[in-house]
Order: sequence, then structure tokens, then C-alpha cells
Amino acid sequence: MNEPLPLQTDPQLQVRVQRSARRKRSVGARLDGDVVTIVIPTWMSAAEEAHWVQVMHGRYSRARSTERFDLPARAAALATRLDLPAPEAVRWSDDMLHRWASCTPGTRTIRVSTRVAHFPDWVVDYVIVHELAHFVQANHSAAFWELVARYPLSERARGYLIARSGDADDH
Repeated sequence: MNEPLPLQTDPQLQVRVQRSARRKRSVGARLDGDVVTIVIPTWMSAAEEAHWVQVMHGRYSRARSTERFDLPARAAALATRLDLPAPEAVRWSDDMLHRWASCTPGTRTIRVSTRVAHFPDWVVDYVIVHELAHFVQANHSAAFWELVARYPLSERARGYLIARSGDADDH
């Protein structure tokens, strides 16, 4: 077993790669404290190993960065403050690759991509407000944007997200 390797994206989260003859096709990972242990098949090349180290480190880094937020409490406070319907449920989602968040107006549930967890708080708030507004207007009409504009930093946050949308590190 290799020594843990610090990575630049989260220096507190280290990676240990373990090659296994028992593992034939899949890659596994587990978090123990500040160490992600990634188990890969013995036949895997160094380039494939590097790919999986990056993927798994990213997943666990994003998951850990969500811990600073109480999403349900934050969404409820924003809904009250901006006079929007409160959600029934709000959760982080690690499998959103092309959206910052999504919602289901019928059940009033919101899913927020873990990719935004390391963004500034005011941007995360904007993402939540955007989804809350969809509970009233399930489209992107002028009426929808008026609801979103209740959040004072909405234009600034939209600019931030537009700038980040092409950033490969966020995917």
C-alpha cells in the first residue's frame, strides 16, 4: 500500500492507492478520516490510475465541502426572507454534471450539485433562490426572473456562475 499523497485541490484530503488482484473491472474508494483509499485492479495503467485518483479525490472533496451548509435551514430562511414557497426537501447531489441545481415543483424538492459547495455563500444562496422561484413559475419567463431578482445579489451571482460554467475544475 502506498503512502497517502496530498493533492493540490484539498491539501487536507490525502489519497492512498491500493492495487488489488481480486478487483477485476471496477474501482472502489472509501474515506477514513482525511484519507481516501482508492482500490484499483492490478492491470490498470498509470494514466488510468491518475484519472481515478482525480475523479475520486474530486468526489470526496466536494462531499466534504458540503458539510459547511445546512441546506434545508438555508433554503427555508431564504424562502421566508424573499416570500417564496419553502421546499419540502433540499439535498446535495454528486451526479449533476451540467446543472448547478434542479427542482421538482410538484413535490417541492431541490437538488443542488456538490460542485457549487465550494462557491461563495451568496452564490449558493442564489442557486437555491433560483430553484425556489421555480415553485411559483416553472419556466424562465419575465415573471420568474422578477421573483429571482428579489435576491439582492442575483445579477452578480449569475455572472459568477456564467464565468464558472466553462471551468473544467467544476465538472
